[in-house]
Amino acid sequence: MRAFADLYRRMDETTSTNRKVAAMVDYFRKAPARDAIWAVSFLIGRKPRQVVPTRQLMTWAADLAGIPDWLFETSYDVVGDLAETITLLLPAAVKSSSRPLHAWVQDHLLPLREKDIENRQRNILAAWGQMDESQRFVWNKLITGGFRVGVSQRLVVRALARFSGIEGTVISHRLMGEWPPTPETYRRLLSPDTRDADISRPYPFFLAYPLEDDVAALGNPGDWQVEWKWDGIRGQIVRRGDQVFIWSRGEALVTPKYPELAEDAAWLPDGTVLDGEILPWRDDRPLPFGELQRRIGRKTVGRKLLKEVPVAFMAYDILEHEGQDFRTSPLHTRIDVLSRLLTNFTGSRLMASPEVTATDWKAFATLQGQSRRRGVEGFILKRRDSVYRVGRRRGDWWKWKIDPLTVDAVLIYAQRGHGRRAGLYTDYTFAVRTGDELVPFTKAYSGLSDAEIRRVDRFIQRHTQDRFGPVRSVRPELVFEIAFEGIRQSSRHKSGVAVRFPRILRWRHDKTVAEADTIETLHRLLRDTT
Repeated sequence: MRAFADLYRRMDETTSTNRKVAAMVDYFRKAPARDAIWAVSFLIGRKPRQVVPTRQLMTWAADLAGIPDWLFETSYDVVGDLAETITLLLPAAVKSSSRPLHAWVQDHLLPLREKDIENRQRNILAAWGQMDESQRFVWNKLITGGFRVGVSQRLVVRALARFSGIEGTVISHRLMGEWPPTPETYRRLLSPDTRDADISRPYPFFLAYPLEDDVAALGNPGDWQVEWKWDGIRGQIVRRGDQVFIWSRGEALVTPKYPELAEDAAWLPDGTVLDGEILPWRDDRPLPFGELQRRIGRKTVGRKLLKEVPVAFMAYDILEHEGQDFRTSPLHTRIDVLSRLLTNFTGSRLMASPEVTATDWKAFATLQGQSRRRGVEGFILKRRDSVYRVGRRRGDWWKWKIDPLTVDAVLIYAQRGHGRRAGLYTDYTFAVRTGDELVPFTKAYSGLSDAEIRRVDRFIQRHTQDRFGPVRSVRPELVFEIAFEGIRQSSRHKSGVAVRFPRILRWRHDKTVAEADTIETLHRLLRDTT
């Protein structure tokens, strides 16, 4: 635990990717396999769910610190992070644990969920009493389900590759899918024998980069495969060993959620892996993404929902063909094979994403302007001779998205942020006008510069009207342009709509509250996009 806490500290103290990679390499050189595999699991984002309710942790920590609950809650409001608040308020540590990471996780962390409240409290207090401050902080992050340290899976792969000498793409492949955090898994992860036998495992995804320059800078349109950017869930269908496995980009095995896709995929030749998009689909066109959300949270889907929200798999690449890794073949070859394969699936829910053709980039831009009417998000542009790579890379694949929908809205509530923004009000709720009232319609957390955040924070501090726990009601004076990708009806929201991927586009210093948009504006956008 001491070594893992030191690793967390080193990575948390720097924004340099090279220093973070160096810290991880140093850790992996010294850590035994049974600790290292848990570290890998946590670093790539497979943190455990919160195992102890927040209210229990707050009460126990306040009692141990000898302070009233209201003072703990005030401190939490100021700090903005539960794990850090507990660490700062606990009595000074007198011990530093030498117990290894795997023992803390397997013998203490994982069993907590099954214990009754008295034994849970006893175990938590005993753990705090055996750890120094840095160990407590990491422990608190783990038990609250808030472990994050600012590294991507790609950086972890880079560190493991540098440490082991194994190619990064091999390690990326081995990290996909489900695996137990055991010493055997760690040894397989770094094995020089690169023949992997796990038939269910998908491939790491290749991601398109946002197009930032004029599309004409890409040169001859004939060098590019142009496809619609479908608005669904990125996934892979794996057909191996006479079985079908459907994976989401988030590395979740989602086969039970889409039984109709698994049924059709069972007819694929063995040794096939397709990359594509799971879409809500009816009458030869996509349904709004909000319909698919009705199925996302379900482990299994009943007949009623299967009928109400049918799905299709829009395949746009083939990664494995006849049992061979096909990713290094040029895109035009992969597309030809994919098209021939799915031609035999007439009437199937498995479809090949059609190529969009036009005479020049200007004509493509005209087609791109029709995206919302078609239920898509724009174009994906792929160099015809590109291989299938790993992660988000510039140059070969670009996403040319349509401009977002926007409204001018009024800031009405605010809450402190987390991490490096824990001391500032950065989590905002925005409203639109309806008559003389303001109706909240969305929250947004990103889009302002650091300087703007500090200015908004000062305004909130000086113009708070009321408090509801950590949330402050703010005098309605500031207007911001809010951008979002989609809008749909919602009975759960007072405004009657829900928006997708909201963020702050700019601070409208030139507008007053009376000039902010109205609820009718949102409803008009809803009508125009459905």
